[in-house]
Amino acid sequence: MEQALILTINPGSTSTKIGVFQGEELILERTIRHSAEELAPFKKITDQYDFRKNTILKELAEAGVDVSAIRVVMGRGGLIKPLPSGVYEVNDQMEEDLRAGLLGEHASNLGGLIARDIARSIPGAKAYIADPVVVDELQDVARISGHPLFERKSIFHALNQKAIARLHAEKIGKSYEELSLIVAHLGGGISVGAHYKGRVIDVNQALDGEGPFSPERSGTLPAGDLAKLCFSGKYTLEDVKKMITGKGGYVAYLGTNNAQEVEQRVSSGDAKAKLVRDAMVYQVAKEIGALSTVLKGQVDGILITGGIAFSETFTRELIDRIKHLGPVFIYPGEDELRALAYNGLRVLQGKVTPKEYR
Repeated sequence: MEQALILTINPGSTSTKIGVFQGEELILERTIRHSAEELAPFKKITDQYDFRKNTILKELAEAGVDVSAIRVVMGRGGLIKPLPSGVYEVNDQMEEDLRAGLLGEHASNLGGLIARDIARSIPGAKAYIADPVVVDELQDVARISGHPLFERKSIFHALNQKAIARLHAEKIGKSYEELSLIVAHLGGGISVGAHYKGRVIDVNQALDGEGPFSPERSGTLPAGDLAKLCFSGKYTLEDVKKMITGKGGYVAYLGTNNAQEVEQRVSSGDAKAKLVRDAMVYQVAKEIGALSTVLKGQVDGILITGGIAFSETFTRELIDRIKHLGPVFIYPGEDELRALAYNGLRVLQGKVTPKEYR
């Protein structure tokens, strides 16, 4: 096992990130860019998997990686059936659901497909996904929305939230399963989860639903005004969907999805940028405060992660609003390749038994 390699694959809309790990050591990291021209021939995202697989194998060959030493191929999980947290071996049913895009088309659907195809070509290798965005551990009371035609759903940054929560538990010498934590992932999308004894019992639907607005997403909007807008005749369904995801938040107010740029504008005295940035801090703090009630005030730690957590100004102002709720810890960034490798290593070490996807 000492020589066994773990290959991690994280497909994005215009790039594929890969990492090769030996134990906890990262020995290769690459971001493979895909031009619009290269992707144009493919009608569906999942049609790209063979093309992307070949670019990965080419990159590994050029870097001199001994592909035969790979024992685990970890793919970023996609929009499949809601399931409990864990590591899942990619099987026929998962492959079928990834191709179908049960909950929508997303680049992460390619992760499991590519992982399985590569693993099949390497004797002794297996393909897995870990903590996809559809991890669902909500308590029943959290599913009630207020009208039976609408049920609250669990779609969030499960991979990073779970990895950071387990990392924090290890750092303080505790088991993740004995802690009550609030984890706030602050990136292009924002998700805030209540982690109770190893399960995320409540979390905002961060893809296109609710919670704080983010650099690209509108978050919770006034329902009555949204309904009027939908029937005004001025906007198509696609227009409204883009307002909610992609062209909401910072993009709508300030014309950029770059949180670092917004911080620079605030520093230079831009009053509008400061108001909008302060409103994001305010909304994230409100969400964290709400989840403290879910945990009945018993909060062992509030973990702030994601790209925006690099901003000392943002985190300082956020901490000022939430510090009375419990101890706050900052874990900036979202190293998804390392999070995938961490789960793969736990499989190799026998600390985790992969689950069967059904």
